[in-house]
Amino acid sequence: MVGNKRGLRGWFGLGVGLCCLLLGELAAAASEIRSVRLWRAADNTRLVFDLSGPVQHNVFTLSAPERIVIDVDGAKMTSALDRLATAQTPIRGLRVAERAPGQLRIVLDMASAVLPKSFTLAPNQQYGHRLVVDLFDQAAGKAPAPAAPPAPASPALAGTAKPAPAAPPAVAPPARPPVAPASTAALPPAPKGKRDIVIAIDAGHGGKDPGALGPNGEREKDVVLAISRELKQVIDRERGFRAELVRTGDYFIPLGRRPAIARSKGADLFISVHADAAPRAAAFGASVFALSDRGATSETARWLADRENRSDLIGGAGSVSLDNKDRILASVLLDLSMTATLSSSLDVGQKVLSNMGRITPLHKRRVEQAGFMVLKSPDIPSILVETGFISNPGESKKLATKSHQQALARSIHTGVRQFFHENPPPGTYIAWLRDQGKISIGAREHVVAPGESLALIAQRYQVGLPELRRANRLGSDSLKAGQLLTIPAQALAAQP
Repeated sequence: MVGNKRGLRGWFGLGVGLCCLLLGELAAAASEIRSVRLWRAADNTRLVFDLSGPVQHNVFTLSAPERIVIDVDGAKMTSALDRLATAQTPIRGLRVAERAPGQLRIVLDMASAVLPKSFTLAPNQQYGHRLVVDLFDQAAGKAPAPAAPPAPASPALAGTAKPAPAAPPAVAPPARPPVAPASTAALPPAPKGKRDIVIAIDAGHGGKDPGALGPNGEREKDVVLAISRELKQVIDRERGFRAELVRTGDYFIPLGRRPAIARSKGADLFISVHADAAPRAAAFGASVFALSDRGATSETARWLADRENRSDLIGGAGSVSLDNKDRILASVLLDLSMTATLSSSLDVGQKVLSNMGRITPLHKRRVEQAGFMVLKSPDIPSILVETGFISNPGESKKLATKSHQQALARSIHTGVRQFFHENPPPGTYIAWLRDQGKISIGAREHVVAPGESLALIAQRYQVGLPELRRANRLGSDSLKAGQLLTIPAQALAAQP
């Protein structure tokens, strides 16, 4: 009996030793969290853990108080969390503890409830393995609460990790004064139920993407954000219009998400603001882009093929839903929507370009067309405005001045205003003004979209074909895409 007990003890000791050895090897082989990056976007806070190798993870929430728990298996922490600047985020503090060798628990103490989403990324040319945790605000438009001292440690972490001290905003985006909404107290009240026309303004680039650089270090992302803020102020000063910034600060938004943000805000027009660049420093001038014909065709096919997009396509000026439609009907509806959207994009783009030409040289005098991703919304007229060449020393210097930024904003606004005074969406205050005869519309221009005929344009503006031919000195009814037509003023008066 004694011998058996000694044998059992020996085997038990050997097992314990092997377990310790395996745990030690596991800890030694664990991936390292080499750095942690944090930044604030419009509606979420993103944490990126840079790793030396792949890991397994789990994210869950706790309430009373609000916490986010991130369990990472197969990892060890080699980076300090106390350097993260959380002052402009809903994160009050961060704590980390090792539950077992190679098993980390990271706790985020939150000022308010958020919706966490997480995923891992494989290495690319710039980064290695990454764990990404996005914390989405629960209340849209609600600013995150200011940073406060961390909540008491939970029992699982008590005595194993210290709360991260309040960090100075050293790695936060440069502080800028908030843009106060323009006062509309002096404006007449709009009739009940008459909505504003919504203009989504997308300042290009941002955050980790600086865009083009000027000869004196000017960054495109800073210049276009300043112009976008000026444009918002100008638009908000006019009754019946409201501007929404897609990017309100210095952070990055993926290209595909920008039109989606505009759609979520009910945009009637999407304007993406950029500053051009070229290898030749002598290149100069502003330009305006709309979606190319080929880009429109391929985008139509993509939206038809993507079930998620089909159900999401609702809102904006087009306001079309393809959900629960058979493929043939959906194809027809989407094609009609895309044609109308492209026609409106070319129209508003030409007006913006013409007005910009009054205060700055133009690179091209007609709206150009290209397959920019941010222009591919089938239901919202969309234009991309290149405000000038930041690579040109003279233009770069002007683009960085407040007076020129304001002049550009006013010229863009004038073009947008002209377009919507002539084409107000139904149910808006501007449409009501037009119906009351309180908006005077003179002769206007129409940019021919692909597939449009002279008869179709005449029907749209309720003008006879002979009158339209005379106004444009046309010898035949054949038209070319991009051609500019003049619509007589008396025809516009008959529009419903």
